[in-house]
Amino acid sequence: MGITGHRGLSAYVERQVRQLLHEALRNEDPAELTGVSCIADGPDAWFAEAVLRCGGRLEVVIPAEEYREGLPEWHHPTYDELLRRAAEVHRTGMVASDEAAHMTGSEILVGLSDRLLAVWDGLPPRGYGGTADVVAYAERVGVPVQVLWPCGATR
Repeated sequence: MGITGHRGLSAYVERQVRQLLHEALRNEDPAELTGVSCIADGPDAWFAEAVLRCGGRLEVVIPAEEYREGLPEWHHPTYDELLRRAAEVHRTGMVASDEAAHMTGSEILVGLSDRLLAVWDGLPPRGYGGTADVVAYAERVGVPVQVLWPCGATR
Protein backbone atom coordinates (compact mmCIF):
# COMPACT_ATOMS: atom_id res chain seq x y z
CA MET A 1 0.00 0.00 0.00
CA GLY A 2 1.42 3.37 -0.99
CA ILE A 3 0.79 6.93 0.18
CA THR A 4 0.64 10.33 -1.45
CA GLY A 5 -0.62 13.50 0.12
CA HIS A 6 -0.49 17.22 0.65
CA ARG A 7 2.18 18.69 2.89
CA GLY A 8 1.77 21.77 5.05
CA LEU A 9 -1.59 20.85 6.57
CA SER A 10 -2.79 22.58 9.74
CA ALA A 11 -2.57 20.84 13.10
CA TYR A 12 -6.36 20.49 13.06
CA VAL A 13 -6.36 18.75 9.67
CA GLU A 14 -3.34 16.67 10.72
CA ARG A 15 -5.27 15.17 13.65
CA GLN A 16 -8.14 14.24 11.31
CA VAL A 17 -5.83 12.78 8.67
CA ARG A 18 -3.94 10.72 11.24
CA GLN A 19 -7.29 9.27 12.36
CA LEU A 20 -8.25 8.49 8.74
CA LEU A 21 -4.90 6.75 8.23
CA HIS A 22 -5.43 4.74 11.40
CA GLU A 23 -8.88 3.68 10.18
CA ALA A 24 -7.50 2.73 6.75
CA LEU A 25 -4.90 0.46 8.36
CA ARG A 26 -6.79 -0.98 11.33
CA ASN A 27 -8.07 -4.11 9.55
CA GLU A 28 -4.80 -4.91 7.81
CA ASP A 29 -2.93 -8.09 8.72
CA PRO A 30 0.48 -6.88 9.97
CA ALA A 31 2.16 -9.91 8.39
CA GLU A 32 0.79 -8.86 5.00
CA LEU A 33 1.12 -5.07 5.38
CA THR A 34 3.86 -3.29 3.46
CA GLY A 35 3.67 0.48 3.36
CA VAL A 36 5.52 2.40 0.65
CA SER A 37 6.34 6.04 1.29
CA CYS A 38 8.71 8.86 0.31
CA ILE A 39 8.61 9.81 4.05
CA ALA A 40 8.29 13.57 3.49
CA ASP A 41 6.81 15.66 6.28
CA GLY A 42 3.05 15.29 6.54
CA PRO A 43 0.97 12.32 5.34
CA ASP A 44 3.99 10.41 3.99
CA ALA A 45 5.63 10.27 7.43
CA TRP A 46 2.33 9.86 9.34
CA PHE A 47 1.48 6.85 7.19
CA ALA A 48 4.96 5.33 7.60
CA GLU A 49 4.73 5.74 11.37
CA ALA A 50 1.26 4.16 11.40
CA VAL A 51 2.43 1.18 9.31
CA LEU A 52 5.31 0.55 11.71
CA ARG A 53 3.02 0.96 14.75
CA CYS A 54 0.72 -1.71 13.25
CA GLY A 55 3.65 -4.09 12.90
CA GLY A 56 3.87 -3.71 9.13
CA ARG A 57 6.90 -3.44 6.89
CA LEU A 58 8.09 -0.07 5.51
CA GLU A 59 9.66 0.48 2.11
CA VAL A 60 10.99 3.95 1.31
CA VAL A 61 11.34 5.63 -2.07
CA ILE A 62 13.95 8.40 -2.26
CA PRO A 63 13.16 10.65 -5.24
CA ALA A 64 16.61 12.30 -5.38
CA GLU A 65 19.94 12.34 -3.60
CA GLU A 66 19.22 15.94 -2.51
CA TYR A 67 15.67 15.11 -1.37
CA ARG A 68 16.30 15.22 2.39
CA GLU A 69 17.92 18.66 2.13
CA GLY A 70 14.74 19.98 0.47
CA LEU A 71 12.58 18.93 3.41
CA PRO A 72 12.11 21.17 6.46
CA GLU A 73 15.00 20.90 8.89
CA TRP A 74 12.62 20.13 11.77
CA HIS A 75 11.55 16.97 9.89
CA HIS A 76 15.08 15.58 9.42
CA PRO A 77 15.12 13.52 12.68
CA THR A 78 11.80 11.86 11.76
CA TYR A 79 12.98 11.27 8.19
CA ASP A 80 16.26 9.75 9.40
CA GLU A 81 14.48 7.46 11.89
CA LEU A 82 11.97 6.24 9.30
CA LEU A 83 14.74 5.68 6.76
CA ARG A 84 16.69 3.70 9.37
CA ARG A 85 13.63 1.52 10.04
CA ALA A 86 12.92 0.86 6.35
CA ALA A 87 13.12 -2.78 5.29
CA GLU A 88 13.98 -1.70 1.76
CA VAL A 89 14.99 1.58 0.09
CA HIS A 90 14.35 2.39 -3.58
CA ARG A 91 16.13 5.26 -5.38
CA THR A 92 15.40 6.99 -8.66
CA GLY A 93 19.06 7.69 -9.37
CA MET A 94 18.27 11.38 -9.77
CA VAL A 95 20.28 14.03 -7.93
CA ALA A 96 18.26 17.27 -7.89
CA SER A 97 15.13 17.25 -5.75
CA ASP A 98 12.83 18.85 -8.28
CA GLU A 99 9.33 18.22 -9.64
CA ALA A 100 10.58 15.65 -12.17
CA ALA A 101 12.37 13.66 -9.45
CA HIS A 102 9.32 13.82 -7.19
CA MET A 103 7.07 12.49 -9.95
CA THR A 104 9.58 9.77 -10.85
CA GLY A 105 9.72 8.74 -7.20
CA SER A 106 5.93 8.67 -7.05
CA GLU A 107 5.77 6.52 -10.18
CA ILE A 108 8.13 4.02 -8.53
CA LEU A 109 5.99 4.15 -5.36
CA VAL A 110 2.81 3.46 -7.33
CA GLY A 111 4.56 0.61 -9.16
CA LEU A 112 5.40 -1.01 -5.83
CA SER A 113 1.84 -0.66 -4.50
CA ASP A 114 -1.31 -2.69 -5.06
CA ARG A 115 -3.34 0.29 -3.84
CA LEU A 116 -2.72 3.94 -3.05
CA LEU A 117 -3.98 6.06 -0.18
CA ALA A 118 -4.25 9.70 -1.22
CA VAL A 119 -4.56 12.52 1.30
CA TRP A 120 -5.96 14.77 -1.40
CA ASP A 121 -8.40 17.66 -1.44
CA GLY A 122 -9.58 16.70 -4.94
CA LEU A 123 -8.30 19.91 -6.51
CA PRO A 124 -6.02 20.18 -9.58
CA PRO A 125 -2.27 20.17 -9.04
CA ARG A 126 -0.44 23.34 -7.99
CA GLY A 127 2.72 22.09 -9.68
CA TYR A 128 3.93 19.03 -11.58
CA GLY A 129 4.41 15.94 -9.45
CA GLY A 130 1.92 16.85 -6.74
CA THR A 131 -0.75 14.69 -5.20
CA ALA A 132 -3.27 15.19 -8.02
CA ASP A 133 -0.68 14.05 -10.59
CA VAL A 134 0.15 10.97 -8.53
CA VAL A 135 -3.53 10.07 -8.23
CA ALA A 136 -4.00 10.50 -11.98
CA TYR A 137 -0.95 8.33 -12.68
CA ALA A 138 -2.17 5.57 -10.35
CA GLU A 139 -5.57 5.59 -12.02
CA ARG A 140 -3.93 5.45 -15.50
CA VAL A 141 -1.91 2.37 -14.56
CA GLY A 142 -4.80 0.65 -12.79
CA VAL A 143 -3.76 1.00 -9.14
CA PRO A 144 -6.87 1.56 -7.00
CA VAL A 145 -6.89 4.87 -5.11
CA GLN A 146 -8.60 5.52 -1.79
CA VAL A 147 -8.92 9.25 -1.09
CA LEU A 148 -8.67 10.26 2.56
CA TRP A 149 -9.77 13.84 3.08
CA PRO A 150 -11.57 15.18 6.16
CA CYS A 151 -15.01 16.66 5.47
CA GLY A 152 -14.78 20.44 5.23
CA ALA A 153 -10.98 20.52 5.51
CA THR A 154 -8.94 23.03 3.52
CA ARG A 155 -5.27 23.39 2.69
